[in-house]
Amino acid sequence: MEFWKETLGSPVNIVAPMVDASELPWRVLSRRYGAQLCYTPMLHSAIFCKDPKYRNEALVSCKEDKPLIVQFCGNDPKILLEASLLAQEHCCAIDINLGCPQAIAKRGHYGSFLQDEWTLLFDIVNMLSKNLKIPVTCKVRRFESIEKTVRYAEMLESAGCKMLTVHGRTREQKGPLTGLADWSYVKAVREAVKIPVISNGNIQCLQDIMRCLEETGAVAVMTAEGNLYNPALFKSENPPAWKPALEYLELIDMYPCPLSYIRGHLFKLFQHLLSIPSNNSIRIRLGAANTMEQFKVIVNELKDMYTPYHEGFKKWEETTEHDSQNLILPPWLCQSYVRDTPENHIKKVEEQRKDFAVNTNSDNKRHYEDAEGNPISRKKMKKLRRISRRPEKIINMSEKSMEKCTVCVNPLGSKCIYKLCKKCCKNKCYIENLDCAGHRILVKTRRAMAKLYASQRKIPEKLLDIL
Repeated sequence: MEFWKETLGSPVNIVAPMVDASELPWRVLSRRYGAQLCYTPMLHSAIFCKDPKYRNEALVSCKEDKPLIVQFCGNDPKILLEASLLAQEHCCAIDINLGCPQAIAKRGHYGSFLQDEWTLLFDIVNMLSKNLKIPVTCKVRRFESIEKTVRYAEMLESAGCKMLTVHGRTREQKGPLTGLADWSYVKAVREAVKIPVISNGNIQCLQDIMRCLEETGAVAVMTAEGNLYNPALFKSENPPAWKPALEYLELIDMYPCPLSYIRGHLFKLFQHLLSIPSNNSIRIRLGAANTMEQFKVIVNELKDMYTPYHEGFKKWEETTEHDSQNLILPPWLCQSYVRDTPENHIKKVEEQRKDFAVNTNSDNKRHYEDAEGNPISRKKMKKLRRISRRPEKIINMSEKSMEKCTVCVNPLGSKCIYKLCKKCCKNKCYIENLDCAGHRILVKTRRAMAKLYASQRKIPEKLLDIL
């Protein structure tokens, strides 16, 4: 408990590590709305060790971004240790991701897909705890049985884990089958170990936080989706979505990040407004937006549209179409997105299958159209969306592709210093004893090296002529 109290400052409100979502600007925004501890997104340990650019971007932080825990994924103790040594000066602790249930974690063999390899996990945690100057923590998912979950937690504690986050869902509970997290597993782990235990799952409002702490005995709660849809949930506030959105965009000006992160956050903040059919055109524009100016225009447009309702100058019920989201609060206020239950999802899927069996035609299949109303495939639609986001890139590519080799009709090599295609460039370099850095053709250099090597080894001149 000393680490949780003295190093971290006894945090209760914690924002989970989220890939492409818990970047520095969002962490700072979350802290301003009551978060007391944040994690970096899950970082791939092998890439972190090899790629300086990836490493530098991942470790971007500021004074306001403390305390901070860096989270890694991986399955090699030595690589995880190497990555942790590079990161330990920039954070308060290193967290090992043992909870990710996504397909990418299955392919990479990390996250929750390591939870059955206890010997390997013991070696990873033990090696890091013995060789780092800062504590090692873990984030896990529960097993089907409470007994196995408790033994799992005790094993990690004995290996050197100093703080444990327990997600009350199994590895299979994800996507439309997410369902509710079971806090009884968190309670059982908390009673069995001596290290601080954080509860993850079912946190969508302040009342959930208080109830979770009381039922589980955990020292803190961690939230992911709840924070994305309402970053002010730790303050028990439901601000209009444009308020945190504009604050977030201001932070982006200070701490730039990929446009895809920005787009994702805005979609979450305005989820309920963009689900209204009359706002479908705005939703499409947000999906195609590719500049900060476009993002700001869209946010301010939504602000101007719904501020009269928020301030009471217009009555929402009397002027808007009926929506089927079953929201307690007006749709412009930040509030959690409640998923359908797994049972209802399975029921809907079965009904769709029955309908498809009855109607052998493809009436239930989603259709796509281009700007002129012509039917196109889903693949073509995705390509058109990519083009709409970066039209200048497509134009530049098309201009380059039109340039021809000065000798033949083949396309010109974009970096060739002789304005030739690769075949013509290779012939020219061979005949005239030249190099071309653009095509990586090094005839002149290699001939010079061959002569130098020959002079050192005294190779006969006749053989040199052949070379």
